[in-house]
Amino acid sequence: MNTVAAAELIAETGVDMTRFPSAAHLVSWARFCPQTHQSAGKSMSKGRRKGNPWLAGTLGRIAFANSRADTFLGTRYRRVSRRRGKQKAIVATGNSVLTVNYHLLSDPDAKFCDLGPGYYESRINKHRCARDLATQLQALTGQHIAIRDGKAVITDTAA
Repeated sequence: MNTVAAAELIAETGVDMTRFPSAAHLVSWARFCPQTHQSAGKSMSKGRRKGNPWLAGTLGRIAFANSRADTFLGTRYRRVSRRRGKQKAIVATGNSVLTVNYHLLSDPDAKFCDLGPGYYESRINKHRCARDLATQLQALTGQHIAIRDGKAVITDTAA
């Protein structure tokens, strides 16, 4: 993020974060969160509401600039865009930028520390991932598969 984008972000949101009780309130005020509508128990996504176009443009530029960076925000953009598309990834990354902005401006002693590109991989539970993959393989092949000592063991179901 360059100084022009930072100045635009501060100009649009202001520096007084006491008017927002939480970061979620700031994101909602900026209308940079997805809307959900429910009818008869079914949830339908309606995109995001129209908000400040200058703030949305600034957040979009910040998100796009970070899309190729080797940072937490870059990894977030790439993970979401792979699953949901580029527009939703821009909204999700902009949401994260606003959250970081809120915390930095609301606490005068706060310092920014990037979580790094390996943040998501460090939070994945390897045992749960192996168990889920074994369950999927079991559903495909019909064989009983168990994980023992980090290795997949196929047991005979006919015995």
